[in-house]
Amino acid sequence: MTDLTSMTIAEAKAGLASKSFTSLELTDAHLAAIEAARSLNAFVLETPDQARAMARAIDAKIAKGEGGPLAGIPLGIKDLFATKDVRTTACSKILGNFVPPYESTVTSQLWRDGAVMLGKLNNDEFAMGSSNETSCFGPVVNPWRREGSNTTLVPGGSSGGSASAVAALLCMGATATDTGGSIRQPAAFTATVGVKPTYGRCSRWGIVAFASSLDQAGPIARTTRDAAILMRSMAGHDPKDTTSVDRAVPDYEAAIGKSVKGMKIGIPKEYRLDGMPAEIEKLWAEGAAWLKAAGAELVEVSLPHTKYALPAYYIVAPAEASSNLARYDGVRYGLRVPGRSIGELYENTRAEGFGDEVRRRVMIGTYVLSAGYYDAYYLRAQKVRTLIKKDFEDCFAKGVSAILTPATPSAAFGVGEKGGADPVEMYLNDIFTVTVNMAGLPGIAVPAGKDAQGLPLGLQLIGRPFDEETLFSLGEVVEQAAGRFTPQRWW
Repeated sequence: MTDLTSMTIAEAKAGLASKSFTSLELTDAHLAAIEAARSLNAFVLETPDQARAMARAIDAKIAKGEGGPLAGIPLGIKDLFATKDVRTTACSKILGNFVPPYESTVTSQLWRDGAVMLGKLNNDEFAMGSSNETSCFGPVVNPWRREGSNTTLVPGGSSGGSASAVAALLCMGATATDTGGSIRQPAAFTATVGVKPTYGRCSRWGIVAFASSLDQAGPIARTTRDAAILMRSMAGHDPKDTTSVDRAVPDYEAAIGKSVKGMKIGIPKEYRLDGMPAEIEKLWAEGAAWLKAAGAELVEVSLPHTKYALPAYYIVAPAEASSNLARYDGVRYGLRVPGRSIGELYENTRAEGFGDEVRRRVMIGTYVLSAGYYDAYYLRAQKVRTLIKKDFEDCFAKGVSAILTPATPSAAFGVGEKGGADPVEMYLNDIFTVTVNMAGLPGIAVPAGKDAQGLPLGLQLIGRPFDEETLFSLGEVVEQAAGRFTPQRWW
């Protein structure tokens, strides 16, 4: 049965259609894999009974020829997505054992199309983190290890559970969210494919909010094709989300294998950072050469406001977080720590319920929004954001189809290695990804090589608004040239 877990979604769909195996068999194989891999701490809640019930129901539909585009495919769901009657905590103590009476739009669309839920995946608390070490359920472990070393590595964050579970073959794909790189950075750290769609492409309704103008749901999968298959089900207009865009959802899978001949690929000079590791520079050059060999044209482009993106992001995102997290007051749901007054109840609940990183960001956000500092910080950051967006618009206006950059400044690092004394050290992991969120653009991270210690490295492609199809076509070129990598099983 273990062979069933090593298939891609595309292969599993073909196998289910030809009746080579059932969804129940596929689901059981993944449930067994999850059970054997609890040391990775990727899942915070396993739902085997529900998974088997869903699989049986799908098998009955497949038998009648009624299966949807994801019929029988077992998925993991990031614990930021509300799942009806299934605990959803955002991996924070403050939500306690919250069980939503409703389903997020993205997950409801996956179930509509026949997918099976294996359980809820670990993430950084409220999606605030770049290593999946801030979760109240403890850190997620990356299934990859440095050659000749047993050091426990992080899978990246905030969607670390999603990336780790997909890389370790515990689920065929996973939902994730990206506010400043939380899909693309973990994908790069685990040799998986991660897509951050255009802002507004996937509904945010029913997803626990971090920074509302930046958050976007997307898939993490094993291949570019699998990501395209998942994305088609996840995307779409939702009247319940005012930021959701009313545009037809294309068949993303049809873009896989399309010619990239004649496409202009921008190489931004501002992404060549001082002290950037030589292996990242080499990988970037290799990726550019692969695209050129496939017929694309390489052009140097300038994104002059890139250097301001990270500081501006760490003003905008905490400001929105402090506003969004004001609802966790211990009164209506979640954790409640009593106090002698309503003020004390709020203070006690938040002090005990929020972790260090969440408290830090709420404090920063409250500060930059306060009277006397709003103009100096928040307003200025929003102006910078407009300039960052214009940089990209200027590039695309010159006929550039997509922009190629590294996905991360390094390979995965060890648990506890970064950010202890200096939080900014951790924030620097998002240096190549935050511009995409600030501009609301789509981005994809594709595995492209390994570092000297045998750890995976990824490349990022940034596209024009609502042109994810071009990213899938280009991503497939990189994937085919680089080959696929899987971690050696040690867990």
